[in-house]
Amino acid sequence: MQTTGGGIGRGIGRLFRARSLTVAATGFLAGSLALAGCGGSSGSGGSTGGAGGGGGGSVGVSLILKTLTNPYFVSMQKDAQKEADKDGVKLTVAAGKQDGDTASQISAIDNAISRGDKGILITTNGDAVNSALQRAKKAGIYVIALDTVLNPASTADITYATDNEQAGKLIGQYAAAKLNGQKATIAMLDLFNNQVVSVDIARDHGFLEGMGIDPGSKAQNGQEAKTGNYTGGKGGQYQVVCHQPTQGAIPGGKTAMENCLSANGNVNVVYTINEPAADGALQALKAAGKSNVVVVTIDGSCKYVNGLLKQGTIAADSAQYPGKMASEGVKTVAAVAKGGTKPSLPAGKDFIDSGTALVTSNPLGGLQSQTPDQAAQACWGS
Repeated sequence: MQTTGGGIGRGIGRLFRARSLTVAATGFLAGSLALAGCGGSSGSGGSTGGAGGGGGGSVGVSLILKTLTNPYFVSMQKDAQKEADKDGVKLTVAAGKQDGDTASQISAIDNAISRGDKGILITTNGDAVNSALQRAKKAGIYVIALDTVLNPASTADITYATDNEQAGKLIGQYAAAKLNGQKATIAMLDLFNNQVVSVDIARDHGFLEGMGIDPGSKAQNGQEAKTGNYTGGKGGQYQVVCHQPTQGAIPGGKTAMENCLSANGNVNVVYTINEPAADGALQALKAAGKSNVVVVTIDGSCKYVNGLLKQGTIAADSAQYPGKMASEGVKTVAAVAKGGTKPSLPAGKDFIDSGTALVTSNPLGGLQSQTPDQAAQACWGS
């Protein structure tokens, strides 16, 4: 998930339960189709679509997003609205003012309770919203987490999300194979350095695992040994020269990359939390005259699939499908509100996987991938 943050926000200092998950690019729909398978801000309480509100027998659903400034979440809003129109649901859209804004999300949850909505779909900005979500559940509202598993996962009734750890593994495997035994001098461009955020950790750790590097911790970034040997691809020596925060934005990515290059000008592998961070990193690399650097990222937006990824400037991307999460969430609430069967989780997992796929203009032997043209058939945003 892209973020203004990666999709991404959880409470300061809280630790998440580590997950060891496998990707199932088509598995998302298999468990949820049986149910039939970045509006206004939280300050404005924007409401769109559908017939009727929370009362009068109609189905009211609140979609509460991280922000409305990021195309990732805008695509969620768009697909949720399409499904709401189809299912006769009144969709109210709200969001934080910026990534990490839990106060606005809590206000939106309280508004949903007051309206008597039947469901809440939320991309959480942090654990501070959990108490409000518990109040919503006690009020009879069906709570669905999107994109990020809550802490604990049981705070939501069900979760539709990407396996972010697997997404990170895919691009880590690609980077290791691309190096072909060369020493890896790695810059890690994360989301935050002052918050523990589950998707931030999952993507970062997944990348390291894909490279064949032990992250050193299940709960924090930056705990891996800073030098050693990676075992991905043909294997080789590695050095992690930096972990820098980007806030999932272009300016943050540029500044983070500049700081990493100041620490070590020999960087040849750059992991980025999302595509805007990769964009900023590439700007800094170009300004420094650095070429032949393997920049990898996660998201799969149309803008970057058809742009920097197709050009080969971004070496590899792990595509995500946010619209699936949101539309399936609306469909689920509509079905449950009408007495339908509630979805259940796959064995051993705490979310229903919406899938991910490795995308690159330069496919490598032994790694299954899509071309940018193939990925464009399911990309999101404009």
